[in-house]
Amino acid sequence: MTIRLFLLVLVASVAVTSARAQQTYVSHYDIYAGFADLSSPALGLNQTGFHTQVGESLRSWMSLGADYSVTSGSTQLKPDLLPIATQQLLGPILLNLVQLGAIPPTYKLVIPADVFTQSFAAGPQFSYRHFRKVTLFARPSVGAFRLGATPRPKDVVQGLVAHALVPSGHKVDWTIFYGVGFGDEINLTNRWGVRTQMDIVHNHPFNDILANGFWTERYSAGLMYHFGRNIL
Repeated sequence: MTIRLFLLVLVASVAVTSARAQQTYVSHYDIYAGFADLSSPALGLNQTGFHTQVGESLRSWMSLGADYSVTSGSTQLKPDLLPIATQQLLGPILLNLVQLGAIPPTYKLVIPADVFTQSFAAGPQFSYRHFRKVTLFARPSVGAFRLGATPRPKDVVQGLVAHALVPSGHKVDWTIFYGVGFGDEINLTNRWGVRTQMDIVHNHPFNDILANGFWTERYSAGLMYHFGRNIL
């Protein structure tokens, strides 16, 4: 996350030092599409995919918009991520399996899983347009994740635990997230720009399986297209 933040600041600094005049064109509407990288370090989960936004400028410094992204990746479910009560049930079972010789004493329970995530958000964005070639912006990041998880057990023990946690073999959950987003846009022309942005949000999906909530960050980069009248 530190590296990505540094890159955001670096790109903005280069643009700022090359162009200091204020902007004279602010479009009524804009649309964005780009690459998205969604990371939840607490789960060891990284997902990649697509990100899009649409917005309407109400003032030169404020717009309202909608945000959607879709990503996929894989992770490993470990016992320390589970509620304490579940861990206390698993411990004696694994110990008995060791004593019976069914698994070695060094056995570590780790269940691979594929994850598919959609994010939905809407709200205001606040822009700073003092520089002609770059727009800086920040926004509250509030919305919902829709996650789908599919365990991919590799042995019998993983399969039994996965079936106990997710009997259907696939689990879907909606969860609210909240946080902050920020970034910059390099204005190539009045119509086209290159946007780099990051959102950092807290969420707690699958709260019947996962003991705690965690922070998720989304890094995104792509093209912005502006259209409509100049609201200035």
